[in-house]
Amino acid sequence: MSRTFIDLSIYLENEVLSDPPPLAPKITYQTHQETLHEFIAMIPGTTAADYPDGEAAAAEWVTMTTHSGTHLDAPYHFHSTMDAKTGEKKKSITIDEVPLEWCFQPGVKLDFRHFPDGYVATALDVEAELARIGYELQPLDIVVVNTRAGSRYGHNDFVQAGCGMGYEATMYLLERGVRLTGTDAWSWDAPFSYTAKKIAETGDKSLIWEGHKAGRDIGYCHLEKLHNLEALPPHGFYISCFPHKVRAGSAGWTRAVAIVDSALQALPRSSGGGQP
Repeated sequence: MSRTFIDLSIYLENEVLSDPPPLAPKITYQTHQETLHEFIAMIPGTTAADYPDGEAAAAEWVTMTTHSGTHLDAPYHFHSTMDAKTGEKKKSITIDEVPLEWCFQPGVKLDFRHFPDGYVATALDVEAELARIGYELQPLDIVVVNTRAGSRYGHNDFVQAGCGMGYEATMYLLERGVRLTGTDAWSWDAPFSYTAKKIAETGDKSLIWEGHKAGRDIGYCHLEKLHNLEALPPHGFYISCFPHKVRAGSAGWTRAVAIVDSALQALPRSSGGGQP
């Protein structure tokens, strides 16, 4: 029985700008020789000559936010409270409180690469795409959105590329039991430059972070800066995206991976709607 793994994560690196410059991660690399003094300090009485070839350990120092690289956003990132629409408004859960069952579920891909940069996808767009691929959403499905931004990773316009998911599109998913979504764009919402322009033209302040703010009504998580979504079929795979356990964090880094395996697809579905 075959099993295929598809890497859905971008690199954490210095050379490729995957965030606005003030938010970009910084990695400082230490060679095996550069850490010798640290080992000698931790093991008194040793000298450089005691280490094979004069080498200790390679290591890296990293300065970044919890939203650097491919990461999972917790409901707490979007707003201080969640689930107002369910009648159970409560404090938003942080990344260390996200149910693990949300993070390993069957995946569904919506192909929105044809939408222009800055477009805000609607509930009708989601419904039409699900009809096109012949799929009916199930509770806890992980829904990922393939946008034009995926093809722009590594280019200077990445942060401004891709469509976004609006409030209605996001709620369409959440009301059907989806609790974890994802995008290959910098943000689940449309790029800020397009939102700012629309607000200036219309005066409609409800457009601010509308997809994210759907979490006030139904708490959910989403992945940002996914990669390689074009390699996925529309459905018939699992996604694994367990986040790093950052205490009280708004997000956690993840190595998101798609797994194509008929045995996994045959497993019984989780129930309960994904409520924490």
